[in-house]
Amino acid sequence: MKPVTTIVVLLLIAISIAQVLRLIFQVEIIAAGFQIPVWISIFGFIIPLVLALLLWRENRE
Repeated sequence: MKPVTTIVVLLLIAISIAQVLRLIFQVEIIAAGFQIPVWISIFGFIIPLVLALLLWRENRE
């Protein structure tokens, strides 16, 4: 696997882990005065994880 692809896969996995930790610990985030609901982290967990897995699988072939 190319080094850049490895870095991107690891970055996407780190983002996914951060989102699942936000779900577990119920961390509140306020951006520009608006509170971001915690349930949004479900998508923030699933989408980067799926992208990382697809990229990793594509690169193995």
